[in-house]
Amino acid sequence: MKSDDRRALTGYDRRMYALMNRREGASLHATAARRRTAVGTHIALTAAAIACWLGSVLGEARWATFGLLALLLPWCLATGIINGATRGLLELRTRALDERQRAERDRVASLAHRAMMWLLLGTTIAVGCAGLAGAGIEGLVFPVLFSVFVVHWLMPLWVAGLTAADEPVDDVAFDEAAVH
Repeated sequence: MKSDDRRALTGYDRRMYALMNRREGASLHATAARRRTAVGTHIALTAAAIACWLGSVLGEARWATFGLLALLLPWCLATGIINGATRGLLELRTRALDERQRAERDRVASLAHRAMMWLLLGTTIAVGCAGLAGAGIEGLVFPVLFSVFVVHWLMPLWVAGLTAADEPVDDVAFDEAAVH
C-alpha cells in the first residue's frame, strides 16, 4: 500500500486492517488442509444454523432456537479463521486493499458467481423435478430460497478461504535453519 493511500484510510479502516492482519491465529490457517477444514466446518455450521433457523421459524421446535444460539460462537470462530486466512480480503474496504488484493477480490467474486450459477441451476432442476413428480413444492419455496440466499451471501468467503495461498516462508527462519 502506498503511503498516500494510507493517509486516505479512516480510523476504522486502520483498525480493521490491523485486526485482519494479526498473526496470533496464523497456525489455524497456515496450510491448505487447515483452510479447507475451516471452510468445511463453516459450511457444516451454516447448514446446521439454516436448519435450526428454519425449524424455529416454520416449526414449533423450541430446541431449534437453542441450537442456533449454540452454533453462533463456533460459526463466528470459523468465520474469523477464514477472514484471517484471507487477511480480510472481503471484509476490508477497497481503499484499504492494494492492487493485488483488489484483483484477488475480483477473482474470488467471479469464481463465487460461477459456483452460485451452477448451484442455482441444480436447485432449479431439483425443485422442477420434484414438482413434476407430484410433490407439493409450495412448502419448499421459502426454505429453498432462504437457503440459497445464505449460500449466495457466504459463497465468496468460502471461495476465498479455499483459494487462499500459503503464506511465504520467512527467509530469516529458513536461513537460520540452513546454517545450523
